[in-house]
Amino acid sequence: MASSPRTRRLAKRIGEIVATAIDREIKDPRLQYVTITDVRLTGDLHDATVYYTVRGETLDATPNVNAAAAALNKAKGQLRTLVGQGTGVRFTPTLRFEADTVPDAALRMEELLAKARAADAATAKAREGASPAGEANPYRDNEDVDSDD
Repeated sequence: MASSPRTRRLAKRIGEIVATAIDREIKDPRLQYVTITDVRLTGDLHDATVYYTVRGETLDATPNVNAAAAALNKAKGQLRTLVGQGTGVRFTPTLRFEADTVPDAALRMEELLAKARAADAATAKAREGASPAGEANPYRDNEDVDSDD
């Protein structure tokens, strides 16, 4: 579905407002590691889906997505009020928060690519000293073919 330029601008503005509010105005420690990745707005501008990711406190820590989801739902009314004040549209869109699965899918894809590269390297290593199972040139040359001419 192609969206209008107005819809795209409003979605971008909503994302900026929500991200800024999470960073500066909402004082919930569960939202400390939340990043807004995308906002999708319906054509009638009444519903906005805000996609977010949660990173862990350290590189090895697993993020607490459930706690972040609960905190976002708790702050939904305050965030919607801020969006209404910041956009100036007649009807403030309802906000729905959804965890973004794209980073997880990209990580899984990288793991699969690494596994494929390792399999290719193992195949190349096994092929190094190998020789053909049959003749060196199993195809007939034109010189070997008897002609009746």
